[in-house]
Order: sequence, then C-alpha cells, then structure tokens
Amino acid sequence: MRIGLLGGSFNPAHGGHRRISLFAIQALGLDEVWWMVSPGNPLKPRAGMAPLIARVHSAREQARRAPIRVTAIERELGTRYTVNTLSALRRKYPKHEFVWLMGSDNLAQFHQWKRWRDIARAMPIAVIARPGYDRAAIAGPAMAWLGKYRVPAARFANRGRWSAPTLVTLRFDPDPRSATVIRRSDPDWASRMPNQPPRDQVTHHLVEADQVGPV
Repeated sequence: MRIGLLGGSFNPAHGGHRRISLFAIQALGLDEVWWMVSPGNPLKPRAGMAPLIARVHSAREQARRAPIRVTAIERELGTRYTVNTLSALRRKYPKHEFVWLMGSDNLAQFHQWKRWRDIARAMPIAVIARPGYDRAAIAGPAMAWLGKYRVPAARFANRGRWSAPTLVTLRFDPDPRSATVIRRSDPDWASRMPNQPPRDQVTHHLVEADQVGPV
C-alpha cells in the first residue's frame, strides 16, 4: 500500500482538504490518504481549538465516499511531534510505503519543526501549492536543503520502491478555502458535531474525548 499522510488540526476539515488529497492520490499514484487529526499542534495556540471528537467527525464528513481514512492515531501512539509519529507509524506498518503531504505554508516554516531533517529522511515529502505562501516556501531554509532532492511527480509515481529524502512539488489550481475563515464565519461549528466518540478508520478503535491537561 502506498499511503499519503496529511497531518493537521482539521479545525474544521473542509472541502480544500478533500480536494488536495484526491489530487495527490492521482498525481502520486497513491492507494489512499490518511488524515491524521492532531490532538494538539505544538506550533498552534490551544485557544480556539475544537475538541478532538468534533474535529474527527468533521473530517469523516469531508472524507465520505473517498479513498481517505480519518485517524487520531497520534493519541494512541502517545506522540506529539511529527518526527516521533512518523517513526512509530513506520514500525507499526512496515509493509506500507508512506509519503508526507504538506502545503507550501507548512514548507515555509518546516525548519521550525522538531528534527525536520529527520522527517525528510524518514519518508518522501510532497508539497502542494497554497495561495500566498509559495514565495516564502521557496525562500525558506528548508527548501534550501530539500531542493537538491527534488523529483518530478510523474517519475516519483512510476518509480519502484520509494526512498528519502525526496521532494515532490505538486502544482494545480490552488484551493483558497481555509479553516481560519470558516471559524470566523461560523464559530459554533463544533457544537453541531455528534457527541458520541467516532471510530478511528485506521486503528478501528473509538476516539475518546480530550484528556484533561496538556496534550
């Protein structure tokens, strides 16, 4: 199985997440994409973050009838940082090949992530264009290091076993939708999500409510 991993807060999930995932599946020859709903992003403030259950439910709604699985596996793995999560996933699913999907907004700040070079060495990275961020991403420290590992999407999709570091840049009509804009226009969106714990579509365990205290 060739799996794309799209991590994020999904606060809330929206059609832009779905669109870039379907595009990545086609462009990279993926079997499916896993949406990894983060219990807490160390680079984002906790204020305004909806409960994990609400965010998972919103992701499941957007992923319906698509080769996308919604998971809160970081909660079960007990990992907080992406580098630790990816290492644990590779151990847990040794027969899968993974590629990390990120928007160009994340590439612009990728050098701030914990052990970001180790993330790049763990699996290929595919960067998807996002309005307003491409210039910052190209000029950033991470791109200066990753640029020499760039591979065209068509060659990446058709190669045998994947290797890392590898950088693939995906160009398509960017989607302007934003979770920030959705929250501003509909601050009570989470209150309309079901209260019952959803089932994790990767581990098949119930996603329990947020724990008290730090994530």
